Amino acid sequence: MHRFICCGEIRAGARRLASNWFSPSSSFTSLHSPPFATIAVEEISGSHPAEVYNLVQGDWKASANWNWVPDPLNGEPFIKVANVQEAEIKPFVESLSKCPKYGLHNPLRGQERYLLLGDVSAKAAHMLAQPEVSDFFSRLIQRVSPKSYKQALGEVHVTQKFLENFSGDQVRFLARSFAVPGNHLGQQSHGYRWPYGPVAIITPFNFPLEIPLLQLMGALYMGNKPTLKVDSKMLRLLHYCGLPEEDVDFINSDGVTMNKFLLEAKPRMTLFTGSSRVAEKLAADLKGRIRLEDAGFDWKILGPDVQEVDYVAWVCDQDAHACSGQKCSAQSILFMHENWVSSELIPKMLCLAKRRKLEDLTIGPVLTVTTESMLEHIDKLLNIPGSKLLFGGEPLENHSIPKIYGALKPTAVFIPLTEILKSNNFDLVTKEIFGPFQIITDYKHDQLSMVLEACERMHAHLTAAVVSNDPLFLQEVLGKSVNGTTYAGIRARTTGAPQNHWFGPAGDPRGAGIGTPEAIKLVWSCHREIIYDIGPLPQHGEIPSAT
Repeated sequence: MHRFICCGEIRAGARRLASNWFSPSSSFTSLHSPPFATIAVEEISGSHPAEVYNLVQGDWKASANWNWVPDPLNGEPFIKVANVQEAEIKPFVESLSKCPKYGLHNPLRGQERYLLLGDVSAKAAHMLAQPEVSDFFSRLIQRVSPKSYKQALGEVHVTQKFLENFSGDQVRFLARSFAVPGNHLGQQSHGYRWPYGPVAIITPFNFPLEIPLLQLMGALYMGNKPTLKVDSKMLRLLHYCGLPEEDVDFINSDGVTMNKFLLEAKPRMTLFTGSSRVAEKLAADLKGRIRLEDAGFDWKILGPDVQEVDYVAWVCDQDAHACSGQKCSAQSILFMHENWVSSELIPKMLCLAKRRKLEDLTIGPVLTVTTESMLEHIDKLLNIPGSKLLFGGEPLENHSIPKIYGALKPTAVFIPLTEILKSNNFDLVTKEIFGPFQIITDYKHDQLSMVLEACERMHAHLTAAVVSNDPLFLQEVLGKSVNGTTYAGIRARTTGAPQNHWFGPAGDPRGAGIGTPEAIKLVWSCHREIIYDIGPLPQHGEIPSAT
C-alpha cells in the first residue's frame, strides 16, 4: 500500500528540495568534466555560451551561419549552433553518397565491425555507469530540455543499460541468419538481415540522449552509415570509446535545409521521431522510405476494480506531468470507470499536481507550445457543454521563461464522453498538446464500447494503459485496441521507454520501434535471401526440354 502524502507535507518537502535545480543531491561536484566534454555544464550561459559544430567525413566543422538558442529558463542566448544552410549541404550529401547500399558491413563483409561496435558499446556503457559521467549528461539534459534531475538521470540510466545489453557478441547476434535445405544436393537458401547503407536519423529535443543514441547505435550495429540531426555530446563520448569518426555525420540545420539534404542525398531509409505533420510530409517526399515514431494522443482506461488509489493517482500525475508533459507517451486522456468517480482519485491528482515546482523542474518550460496557445486551447474546450476545469488552467508565476516557450501549471479539463464522441468536438478534444495538459472523462459500465470507439477513432497509436486487474476487462480492452506499447494491470502507465521492452506504435506499416533486438532489426535492416546452388550436376544428364 502506498501512503498518500498530504499537500502540507508536499509543500514542506518542496521547499527543502528546491534549493538549486541545476545540482543533484549527490556528494560530489563537477569540478572536472569528463575527458570527452568540451564545456562544463554549469558554465553554460549567455556570457559563456556553448558552441555546437557539425561533423562530416570525420571532421568537426563550423558553418557560415550561427543560430542562437534562447535559455528556456530566462531567454538569454546561451547555445551557439553552427547552422548549415542550403548552399552548404554538398559535403554531407557527398559523404552519405559514398556509403554503398550494402553498408559499412554486413554478414558477408567487414564482419570485424560487429566486434568493434560491441567493444564501443561496452566502453560507452562503462563510461556512463561512472557517477561523474552520468551526472554530466543528466545536468546537460536539464540544461537543454528542462526536466527534474531524476527524470534526466533516468534517461541516462536507460541509455547505459541499452549499451550494456548490446556489448560484446550481442551486436553480431542481431545479424543472426537462418538456412533452409534446398531441393537437391548443393542447394540451400540463407536468410540474412541486410543493412540499407546510407540512412538518416531525425530525433526530437525532449529526449536528447536516449532516443538519438539508441537509434544511432541500432543503425550502426546493422551496418548502416547514418547522418544524424540532434545533440552532439554523445558522439564525442562514442568517439572517445573507439567509434571511428567517419562512421557518423552530424548536421545542424533548420527543417527546410534538412528536407533539401534528404531529397538530394537520397538515404535508403530515414528514421523520424517527432510530429505527425512533419512525419506525413517526409513520408511523401521520401516516397515511403521511412520509419516513423510520430506523436501520440495516448489514452489510459481505469477499469471497474478500484484499488490502490494513492498509487494510481501518483502514476497518473507522473504520466501527465513529468517532463512538463513533453513526452510522446504522456497521458493525454483519462477514461475513469464510474466506480472511480466516487473515490479520492481526482483530489489526490490535484494535490500531487500542486507539489510540482519550477525550482526543481518538476514543472518547467514547454518548448514547442506557447502559454497563449495552451490557454486558447483550454478556452475552446471549456465551450463544450458539460466541460469544466478540474485544476490548473493558469500560467506559471514568478518566472523568467521567455514568451516563445510555454509556462503552464499542470492542467486537467473534464469533458463528458458523449460530447467527446461528437464529430464537431472529437478533433479538438484529441488534439495533442505537448505540455502538462490532459483530458479527463468518465464512463458507465455499459459505456465501455463508447470508450473503445474513441480509442479506435484516434489516428496515432503509440502508448496506452489499462489500469485493472480484472482479467475479463483486460481481455475485452486489449483485444479491441491497437496501441503498440500498452501497459496492463493495476500498475499500468503510459510513459516509460526502458531498454528492456519494445517501445513504438502499432497499426502503421511505417511504425518504428526502439530499444530491443526486434526493434533494431525491423528498423535498421531488411531481409535478403541468398540461395546457394553449387551442384554437383547429375552425371550424364541431358539438357532439359524448353518449357
